[in-house]
Amino acid sequence: MSLVKLTIKGISYSQTQNGAYALILNEVDGERKLPIVIGAFEAQSIAIALEKEIKPPRPLTHDLFKNFADRFDIVVKQVIIHKLVDGVFYSSIICERDKIEEIIDARTSDAIALALRFNAPIFTYKNILEKAGIYLKSNPLDVTNKDDQNADGILSAPETFGNEESNQAGDTYVKHSLSELMTLLEGAVQEEDYEKAAKIRDEISKREA
Repeated sequence: MSLVKLTIKGISYSQTQNGAYALILNEVDGERKLPIVIGAFEAQSIAIALEKEIKPPRPLTHDLFKNFADRFDIVVKQVIIHKLVDGVFYSSIICERDKIEEIIDARTSDAIALALRFNAPIFTYKNILEKAGIYLKSNPLDVTNKDDQNADGILSAPETFGNEESNQAGDTYVKHSLSELMTLLEGAVQEEDYEKAAKIRDEISKREA
């Protein structure tokens, strides 16, 4: 299966789920976007990694992993989003030490936070993008927008951080027909509610599986 390179387009605040964000990945040589719902802690960590000038006074978890890997000459070569099951994305971190390559399973949000710190490319398989990718006419919230940062220049987040990735469509969309879901998806995109669009997209993907 052929790999498709992705870049980070931005992070959108969740309008329906407290403490959650939608991370928008962009197809490098195309127009499709891949929204992935992540927790506030991971969103904060990714935002900090994108803002090169921001340096926390103490290492965050992903910074600690990077420092640990550097100390033992471990390099993250790339991240691959390799599977999508019931709306949940599964990822692998490809590492190398002493010319020996290892593959480590990881949550997608953690894998992307580490990829940024290692300047490692992010990929997904073509069939996953075909199944879960959507076309967004509007841009998500740019994490570098200073109006949406707190006094420390860091992406604002609720006080209670969510640590678990939640990308499953709930009972809200189960009762809708496929045509109704497509209409809801188009409306969510128009309203720039990327977290809602991701959940509807996941329900559609389950129906088409």
